[in-house]
Amino acid sequence: MSRTAKRLLGGLALAFGGVGAVALLGRRRRAAARGREVKDRERGLDRWARPGMSVTFRGELMPGRQREERTFRVAELLPSGRVRLDGVAGEHTESEFEAAR
Repeated sequence: MSRTAKRLLGGLALAFGGVGAVALLGRRRRAAARGREVKDRERGLDRWARPGMSVTFRGELMPGRQREERTFRVAELLPSGRVRLDGVAGEHTESEFEAAR
């Protein structure tokens, strides 16, 4: 095989390697973007509570109180999934409340 043919084949091999590397990086970027979309969706719309929403403590946590006395409004939703309520001190988790109807 002549020197020119070897150089041509070597150049083609490098070119195809570069194209393959670019394709692989593109796939990884698309997969990462898909992962971010899922995280954004989990963080956004699929939350168990939203600010302004009414939540009711379970009866076992506040015995002797009627449902209306155990119902509070969500003031703030924290990144950890906990909430702060109007009129109640501290942070509270989903397990402390009755299931939404």
